[in-house]
Amino acid sequence: MKRSLILLPLAALALGGCVRTAASIVTFPVKAAAQGVDWATTSQDEADRNYGRKMRKQEAREGREAQKRAKEEQRRREREYRRRDD
Repeated sequence: MKRSLILLPLAALALGGCVRTAASIVTFPVKAAAQGVDWATTSQDEADRNYGRKMRKQEAREGREAQKRAKEEQRRREREYRRRDD
């Protein structure tokens, strides 16, 4: 009887680890699938951030193109002005 009382708590500790391990094994596929879905989908925050980044890049590109056009126009006017003087 005394032996049972000593072994019972030890058995409970050992089984507790087994139960925890079994639970981890069972829930792993669910967690892995959820992580895969999370990686495959885009949240609204991510979509907004990506859209903002895309728009800033587009505006920067348009700004550079506008500067380039303005410089070309300035050069064209300077050439026309020089031709009139000649």
